[in-house]
Amino acid sequence: MLIIGCDYHPSFQQIAWVDMETGECGEQQLQHSNREAEKFYRDLKLKGAQVRLGMEATGHARWFERLLAELKDELWVGDPAQIRAARVRKQKTDRRDAGHILKLMVEGRFPRVWVPSPENRDLRQLLWHRHRLVQMRTRVMNQLQAIALNEGVRRKKGLWESTGAGAIGFVPAGSLSAEALARSAGVAGTASTGALGN
Repeated sequence: MLIIGCDYHPSFQQIAWVDMETGECGEQQLQHSNREAEKFYRDLKLKGAQVRLGMEATGHARWFERLLAELKDELWVGDPAQIRAARVRKQKTDRRDAGHILKLMVEGRFPRVWVPSPENRDLRQLLWHRHRLVQMRTRVMNQLQAIALNEGVRRKKGLWESTGAGAIGFVPAGSLSAEALARSAGVAGTASTGALGN
């Protein structure tokens, strides 16, 4: 089994590794932009190596997590605060970080955290997107309500009923409020019917 400690950055990763069968070890930096990292892990798979990789929980690594899942490599994600607390030397470099993660993995002290499955993560992303659309619709509807109140129309929820939709004509044509109202009504309608499925 090949155990790899990875200090992951958006543009590159610094790795330290050890082959548990032969005792061979090494370290190197892999670039992401020229697909060097992807080639490295695919080459390991072609050689038949079993890989266990540990890295701190971070953002911008979804492509890398998908790659490791595709290659059937084992990914351990660790709590950055606990990894930092286990460090004896406080001086921080990418090489030391990768070596430190590797050491924690070999010694069985790596502080793993739960990682959602890709399906679960996609569902969370979809729910977050819907939540943002609901927020956007609410902001627009509040703005429309404010314009209506400024023009002396007080219908509360009735402004959004089918009879209330005609009440948008209460704003004098050609005014900036009329333009803003028309645009906002369009955005609110799109967010309500198209994206949210209401």
